[in-house]
Amino acid sequence: MISVSRERMAAADAQLLWLSAKVPNDQFLVYVFDGAPDIPAALREVRRNAEGLDELRIRVCDDSRWRYPQWLSGEVGAEQFVVHEAGASGDWRGCLEAVARLGQLDATRMAWRVNVFPPAVVVVQASHALGDGTRSAALAAALLGRRVPITAVAPGRGNLLWRGIGAARAHRGMVRETEAGSLEPPPAPRPVLSVNSRPTGTPVLRTLVMDRARMRRPTVTVAALSAIAEALGGYLAERGEDISLLGAEVPMAGSPTAQARNNFRNVSVGLYPEIDRDRRVGRISAELGAQRRRSGHPAAAASAAAFAAVPAPLLRWGMRQFDAAARSPTVSGHTVVSSVNRGAADLTFGGHPVVLTAGYPALSPMMSLTHGVHGIGDVVAVSVHADPGIVDADDYLDRLEHALGCQP
Repeated sequence: MISVSRERMAAADAQLLWLSAKVPNDQFLVYVFDGAPDIPAALREVRRNAEGLDELRIRVCDDSRWRYPQWLSGEVGAEQFVVHEAGASGDWRGCLEAVARLGQLDATRMAWRVNVFPPAVVVVQASHALGDGTRSAALAAALLGRRVPITAVAPGRGNLLWRGIGAARAHRGMVRETEAGSLEPPPAPRPVLSVNSRPTGTPVLRTLVMDRARMRRPTVTVAALSAIAEALGGYLAERGEDISLLGAEVPMAGSPTAQARNNFRNVSVGLYPEIDRDRRVGRISAELGAQRRRSGHPAAAASAAAFAAVPAPLLRWGMRQFDAAARSPTVSGHTVVSSVNRGAADLTFGGHPVVLTAGYPALSPMMSLTHGVHGIGDVVAVSVHADPGIVDADDYLDRLEHALGCQP
């Protein structure tokens, strides 16, 4: 790959890149198409799409401990397109088993790769440094024919001292507003449950497909969270666990900026499995709204600006101190629920239209069960990523399917 330009990586993106050495965090964006395309011809078209977009012609260069990694611009390589044999069972489940075994990318060689499973499943694998869920979906859509501009990124800079002072001042304002009752306080940590055990084996991936119209009240995200509350609460309660403080981490998009490819924060919401569905939906909606208001407070922007100004050696040192083997008695959420609307059903592969899309948020040392909620057109996929040594995936999926079927 020939370098033609360099761009400094933003601190938020570098943090995810360095974290991936200890906790794999590649994203796997799955797209299923209707029909059996001519795969070589289809991939030639995908490659042309990639070559026409600067954001897809980059890889990472991390060659100095004194500075942030850089994005190198160059050519799209043939090794970024892989056609796999059909899974052992030759069906959808076999395809997902193969996806679960895909290794993490070396972002210094390639920041993304297209994996094709016959007859018509395309998995766009992307380094998390390349983008958050929303940006990665936009890049995948560009590969698959959507003609929408991708926002350029200009990493934030500044003096850490002055930005730190500004962040501290803004935080004091947030504290005052919280004490006055105009802002909800942040949720308290929650005691760990069995699903917070360390993953030990090859994970399983499962997906349930829904009509969007069945999940619109009040939003797809809230409907999914309510169903997950019912399913996970029942699953854990049957095993004798205390579900009174059951909660989830939900990635929430930050204020629109173009200073980092990853522009989100995880917020914690209660799931309230022990109350009836209507009340649960109301409480989950209220908590998401409260967290959105906190995320929109000037203190959040000031904190992000201060983080963007952290010198590279300091952030690099901090990431080296992260201990993936450490255990905590509390968590902010017992599972992750990542919800992304991937837009209209306007994507094609070899002339065949997309019928659904799915995603599987990465597991972590403190989380052996995560969920993806991904919509395209009128179809929503609710997906489960689980360690089978900790979670009985079949039992849990049956419960989730029942809960989703009960959505109004």
